[in-house]
Amino acid sequence: MSDDSRDFHKPVRRPAELFDRRFAAEDPAEISRVAHSTAHALLARVREDPSGEVVDRLVAFTDEHGIDDIAELWSRSPSRSLPGALWRLYLLQLMIHDDAPTAALIYQRGRAELSSADEVVAGAPNPAGPDELVALVDTILRGLFEGDFAVALDRAAAFCRVQVAGSIHLADDYEPTEPERASALTTRALRLADYASDLTACAALWRRDALT
Repeated sequence: MSDDSRDFHKPVRRPAELFDRRFAAEDPAEISRVAHSTAHALLARVREDPSGEVVDRLVAFTDEHGIDDIAELWSRSPSRSLPGALWRLYLLQLMIHDDAPTAALIYQRGRAELSSADEVVAGAPNPAGPDELVALVDTILRGLFEGDFAVALDRAAAFCRVQVAGSIHLADDYEPTEPERASALTTRALRLADYASDLTACAALWRRDALT
């Protein structure tokens, strides 16, 4: 990580395009081993002693240090694995923190268009402005470390599905006048739809004690 001056300057925010970023590895087997061992060790240690200070540091990690260290550990992990789930939750948090006003706009549109219980499962207040969405995604991430892990994953998946619905409908609105923005929203929707499926699958695996 290169934010040596973070004591004086906030780290540069990474955009939502991080969903498509990949990091090189010289030895895939070693990368996989380290990813799984660090994810399991971190979760076990925090759950054995879930002190508020430790959990607070984990929730605030990307705000203080950026995403690169986490990416080096977990970004190449299978999507339906423990490190893969943790990676997706941190990316989801970063996406909301990076542009909370846009996320709030999309979320409000999604909850208006979506005829499902996903907005209830996600747990956002109504209306949900930028501050409320930042607080929600932080609460969901916190739940991984000090709550029911599967419930936190289900909430994150539901959150993604609301965002998917909002992104699709906004993309339709923008298509006639701003096709590039419409394309970006469509890409966002597709990516988050994958995340929702993966997180739901991870929650089911966790409940069967099979999320490795």
